[in-house]
Amino acid sequence: MAMSASLLLKQSQSLVMTPQLMQSIQLLQMTHLELNQFIELEVEKNPLLELASSDASAADVGEPVPLDAGSGDLARDGAYERDSADWFETGNTGQAERLTSEMDANFERDFDGDQIAQRPDSPELMSQWKSMPGSSGNDAADFDMDDFAESRVSLREFVGQQLPFAVSGTDLLIAQHLVDQLDDTGYIAPELDAIADRLGKDVADIERVLRVLQTLEPAGIFARSLSECLSIQLAQKNRLDPAMAALVSHLELLARRDFQSLKKICGVDEDDLIDMLGEIRQLDPKPGSAFLSSASETIVPDIVVSSAADGGWNVELNPDTLPRVLVNQAYFAEVSGRTARDSADHAFLSECMQNANWLTRSLDQRARTILKVASEIVRRQDAFLLHGVDHLRPLNLKTVADAIKMHESTVSRVTSNKYMLTPRGVYELKYFFSVSISSAEGGDAHSAEAVRNRIRSMISEETADAVLSDDDIVDTLRAAGIDIARRTVAKYRDAMNIPSSVQRRREKKAMARASSV
Repeated sequence: MAMSASLLLKQSQSLVMTPQLMQSIQLLQMTHLELNQFIELEVEKNPLLELASSDASAADVGEPVPLDAGSGDLARDGAYERDSADWFETGNTGQAERLTSEMDANFERDFDGDQIAQRPDSPELMSQWKSMPGSSGNDAADFDMDDFAESRVSLREFVGQQLPFAVSGTDLLIAQHLVDQLDDTGYIAPELDAIADRLGKDVADIERVLRVLQTLEPAGIFARSLSECLSIQLAQKNRLDPAMAALVSHLELLARRDFQSLKKICGVDEDDLIDMLGEIRQLDPKPGSAFLSSASETIVPDIVVSSAADGGWNVELNPDTLPRVLVNQAYFAEVSGRTARDSADHAFLSECMQNANWLTRSLDQRARTILKVASEIVRRQDAFLLHGVDHLRPLNLKTVADAIKMHESTVSRVTSNKYMLTPRGVYELKYFFSVSISSAEGGDAHSAEAVRNRIRSMISEETADAVLSDDDIVDTLRAAGIDIARRTVAKYRDAMNIPSSVQRRREKKAMARASSV
């Protein structure tokens, strides 16, 4: 068969991800902080966009009341009884006369309240406050109250202030280099060979300076391991005896609650071991963490759920997280009329108007989608809101997506980093989605989170004489109608950082022994 080249036209349809559609998807999965940052950038680029103030409008506030009003509603109600002369009275008015009468002394010349109230900007009075920043006219604009705030000292600065009292000469240069190697928790890298090669010194000199630095405050800094950190603190308390040193060098046994092995290694009885463990608990494993100045982030819920009068639930969007964006139509009409003849400016304004309208529609669609997904979650988790975690039902993304006629990916983006305020606390939307565990009696399935909560509750109610093994937990759950395997119980227990029954028994007996002493 002969082959030849030819031109062929073919029509087809395909889904194209436009930039607007891609940004709509990104807006859907943004947190309210990321969304506010994105909107601020758009407002800077688009002259037609404005951020509406969260304060009340002028119409809500009303017209200001004139100071000389004497016949208004305020005057009739007794709320406005002062004339214009009384308006300038301050707390200092009449202070000189009161102090003179009470203390039998003349304060008229030393404390003139009327002078301060009536002439606060006079040169005579301002000269009394020359030490105050911003008192003179030259630096008044540069005055900032933040200048008076105490600056937070970092760990390296705090240690650097102690160096001149600990080392000198060449050792001071080595010490300054070691200070730079400190991490935020107060530890230093264990490899000293690289530091010695970098400074051209022997490792013995580096270790000698390091031992001096380990005596500085806070106690435990410049340690190369947790064991060394605890040893430094114990040595400063004069409690690093051979038994305590053996205990600190075998922290892995302490983590496993292997108290029998620790008693043999340390050569102490049970009472001494309990006292030693009490001293270990009082030490700081991260001595440099007290100098960390990271600000704590407060979780702001995106959805608020409250009880309704009819016994249901009110699902609302948190107004504090909703962006307030306005499109200035009046400005667009005014500017477009002036630039009608300039095609470039007119095209720029048209593009800005198109982007502004798209942004407002995308924000409205985002709010509607979040509210729709949250309402469906509340409807399906009604038992959780009423009775607690034990009644949390199994739920997946596909179930919610089918109910609200959306795709699973959309529901996944909506529930990412979004929080809901309920009468039982603040929960991430992802919290309400959990796998299903079948029932042993053939009834409704159980949520994995509800099962984990039951396991946690059973273990918290244990006593030293009745510690539940994983098999005991399986039998108890099956008696309650939950069909679960032993390996699943062990997996849930490890995920909750709960030790095994052997370790829990050792710890509970030790705690019971310590409480009885």
